[in-house]
Amino acid sequence: MKVIYTIIVAIFVMFVITFSLENTIPIRLRYYEFFERWLPTYMLIFFAFLAGVIFTGFMGIVERFRLTRTINRLNKTIRDLRREMKVNENPPYIEEGGKTIR
Repeated sequence: MKVIYTIIVAIFVMFVITFSLENTIPIRLRYYEFFERWLPTYMLIFFAFLAGVIFTGFMGIVERFRLTRTINRLNKTIRDLRREMKVNENPPYIEEGGKTIR
């Protein structure tokens, strides 16, 4: 399995390197008069990809917190129902001979 993983990573790295070498034309980024910068094309694409990965990661964290809260709420409901079940359970019936019958 490690060999397959290594091959996939090597192919991905080769793709990134060749993509970077083929897209070096500078592009001017400008935001009104406040910001102006020249970047190679590949840097702009990598920054956009990185921003997407970070945004997706934050969305995953929010979803995980929401699911954890739901799990805790459901576990509390289970505990309450089990406690209620024990309270409503019929006590054992003991006959005169000492036998316990439920």
